[in-house]
Amino acid sequence: MRDWFKSGSPWIWLTAGAVALSVLAVAGVLALTALRGLGHFWPKAVAETSYKEKDGQISRLIGEVREREEVSMRRLVEAGFKIEGNQPFVDRLLFKLGNRDVTGVDFRWFPEPLLGTIAYPADLITIERREWGNFYGHLKAVKENGQVVASGEAAWPELLTRFTRAESLFQQIYKIEKNQIGDVNHKIEGLRLEQRRAELAGRYTEALKADLAARKAVYDEQFSVLQTKLQGLRTDIGRDTIVAEVMDGKQVEIKLGVVADVYRPNAMSLVEKVGFYARKLADFTTDEPREANTEGGIFPAIFGTVMMVLMMSVIVMPFGVIAAIYLREYAKQGPLTQLIRISVNNLAGVPSIVYGVFGLGFFVYFLGGNIDQLFFPEALPAPTFGSPGILWASLTLAILTLPVVIVSTEEGLARVPRSVREGSLALGATKAETLWRTVLPMASPAMMTGLILAVARAAGEVAPLMLVGVVKLAPTLPLDSYFPYIHLERKFMHLGFHIYDVGFQSPNVEAARPLVYATALLLVIVILVLNLFAIRLRNRLREKFRGLESV
Repeated sequence: MRDWFKSGSPWIWLTAGAVALSVLAVAGVLALTALRGLGHFWPKAVAETSYKEKDGQISRLIGEVREREEVSMRRLVEAGFKIEGNQPFVDRLLFKLGNRDVTGVDFRWFPEPLLGTIAYPADLITIERREWGNFYGHLKAVKENGQVVASGEAAWPELLTRFTRAESLFQQIYKIEKNQIGDVNHKIEGLRLEQRRAELAGRYTEALKADLAARKAVYDEQFSVLQTKLQGLRTDIGRDTIVAEVMDGKQVEIKLGVVADVYRPNAMSLVEKVGFYARKLADFTTDEPREANTEGGIFPAIFGTVMMVLMMSVIVMPFGVIAAIYLREYAKQGPLTQLIRISVNNLAGVPSIVYGVFGLGFFVYFLGGNIDQLFFPEALPAPTFGSPGILWASLTLAILTLPVVIVSTEEGLARVPRSVREGSLALGATKAETLWRTVLPMASPAMMTGLILAVARAAGEVAPLMLVGVVKLAPTLPLDSYFPYIHLERKFMHLGFHIYDVGFQSPNVEAARPLVYATALLLVIVILVLNLFAIRLRNRLREKFRGLESV
């Protein structure tokens, strides 16, 4: 046994076991996240049953069965439920009732012994609304301008036809509001800034005033035409309504203009469910959020995360590599250089919120405020760069990840054999040429390792971003068709903050919980994809310079 310990085999097995446990833990977390997140998009069957109230009255119940758990009988009795039997534990079911505008609640627990037989009628419909969440009920009729056009079995195909039309009208309204009217408003704002700029420069003449008034009149006319067209579309989309019966027997009328999707999950075949799942998954990654971020998609958060990480990478790599080159190749090795290295290593342990406070004070208030004073005085007092934005968020995260890049690059430079440098210098190359053409290419795999670690950390940071640019909902992306096309001063959405907001700030926690898992899984995928590009490039560089490393 003593010889076995001396051979080092126990430590090899211990290390292998630790690695295996780590891999299993990561796989378990990813599996749980994927199961809880991706399962959210599968069409849920809608159940219908009866329920015995505390006063003995029998009520009808319609909704999705989301969870089941075991609770003690004493707990239910203390809550006022009258359940027959003396069993110590019973099951209770969590129903998603929807219909918040009717019942006032979205989720509710029901003891299973008080429920009747659970059925899944094929005619039950699920309506995803742009406001007030889901609606469940029995379709009764379809109306146009208050007149019934279809009822009974004929109502469902008529509903699908009119929903397709309403969805098309909604997309037209959306394009007019966001694109065309937004374009006109952008031009009008440009005229206001031009006038203010001329006033500050003392060249606001009568001729310029007349020119600006003439151009504004043209834009006002365009705005009026678009408003008239928009009003017509809104009137048109509001003509169709549906009548559905909810669980208390009341009939509710819903405008098709507020319906995001409608389907009958209990009547779907497996092929239809798979198609529905694929469509919902695609909508989740390409649409904008709605209902306080608890419904819809997360495309702005994906875009903001990727753009911020790319900008951070472009900023941190040159500064990190230059600092590492100076410390390793040019700086005189002594107490001062050693102190700088210690300081760099200590920076990696500073809490991220401290970087956020620094970014807010230095980048936003100092740099941004002075930039506004020098280059955008016409927009003041409204800030341009003097408020949190994606540029300041990227710079803050660049400083946060700078120690990682410096240390990795220094390690790569130290691994380059001294003989390679001496051989290059002996052939007549200068120190700069040796560094640029020989040393840096050989150290590039280590530099890419630093970038990989920087991306992995920056993409998951949330605390500093809350101070320097990230918001709950960004109305416009930092990239659009308006000059200069990339708007670094704009606020943005981020997947990490989206997870925090939906999971801890949502008014409807049960509805938002699956989205937390789905967004977390998507954040891991985004980080993985970004890292895979860097890893592939690093491996290619490593293979290219493998022969030189062995010299």
